[in-house]
Amino acid sequence: MFKRFKNIGPGALVAAAFIGPGTVTACTLAGAGYGYALLWALVFATVATVILQEMAARLGTAAGLGLGEALRIRLGASVFKYPLFALVIVALYVGNAAYEGGNLSGSYLGAQALFGDIGKPVFLLPMIGLAGGLLWFGAYKVLEKFLIVLVLIMALAFIVAFGVIGVDFTGMVKGMFTPKIPSGSLLTVLALVGTTVVPYNLFLHASACKEKWADGEGDDNLKAARVDTFVSIGFGGLVSILIAATAAAAMFGQGLEINSAADMATQLRPIAGDFAPALLGIGLLAAGLTSAITAPLATGYAVSEIMGWGTKDKRARMIALSVLGIGGLIAMTGFKSIKIILTAQFANGLLLPIIVGFLLFAMNQKAVLGRHVNGLLANVLGGSVMLISLALGGRMIARTFGWI
Repeated sequence: MFKRFKNIGPGALVAAAFIGPGTVTACTLAGAGYGYALLWALVFATVATVILQEMAARLGTAAGLGLGEALRIRLGASVFKYPLFALVIVALYVGNAAYEGGNLSGSYLGAQALFGDIGKPVFLLPMIGLAGGLLWFGAYKVLEKFLIVLVLIMALAFIVAFGVIGVDFTGMVKGMFTPKIPSGSLLTVLALVGTTVVPYNLFLHASACKEKWADGEGDDNLKAARVDTFVSIGFGGLVSILIAATAAAAMFGQGLEINSAADMATQLRPIAGDFAPALLGIGLLAAGLTSAITAPLATGYAVSEIMGWGTKDKRARMIALSVLGIGGLIAMTGFKSIKIILTAQFANGLLLPIIVGFLLFAMNQKAVLGRHVNGLLANVLGGSVMLISLALGGRMIARTFGWI
């Protein structure tokens, strides 16, 4: 058992990517605004993430392919090849640029909690420069474990706060297993899904598993990849649920307006007292930098695989840097950081059905995956995730245009 847990790797990177500023912000807003009513969305999102990331891990481990590579190989000379590639690239690029804006805005929230209102450009320009340097030179792996530890400390703080704050367990369980969408909460539901089931993580996970475990039909490696996925994603989902439940217990019904990390830190005061803003600030800063690296990295991987350049190609790093740059411009706009984060999660929720559709297509190619191709259950579960996310996104669009 210990040997299996020693193999925790790509799944932990994915979990660290989605337990970012967006998760803390969206979960806190959900709990503070709607109590336990939206916990079901996080349960759905966690289960959906496990289902989809297992497919991505299987693709990378059993077939030795990234998701972009698999799509390029299977579409071959099809007349639909370039229109579909264009759709994926544009959707990923635009979605990840928005997501990057949310990541950098989240790191600024952390800086505000630690240093006060220092001004966005003063903080973000050096932050973008650091992330850009790590991406260009590949040195992010040096900081990866350190950053994950800092995010883990923040996550553990929420777990302890959950234990001491006096959560209503009956209300919590009811909220987890009784789906409902209170008036005005649809954007928050999509944000909760978008902050957990992150489309770019499917590309990142497949490529990371390919590097770590791919050796043809190695069943032991596939088991290790699955344990890594189930444990890491399961833990990440649990942390998200506990953050929302803690916010519900500490903030719901008090009419609090949440505009900063200091406001969000209210839920940590029972265990950290006056140090709560600093604890949350350090966590958000680390989570923001971790996510600010993974989003551009995954975009570079995806585009380079689709185009056949290879993930080590200089053009992949240039794509990554351009996503970082656009995200930086979004983060430095005059909008409040929390609004940028929530909008980015919403965009992710709309992007999700498109990317899931391409993943399901890749996972049903027997010529690529052999005996590890999707079975009926995997297709039903994956298809259900796609349809539910499509319904949520469609309902949001319909409401936006006043159709319902």
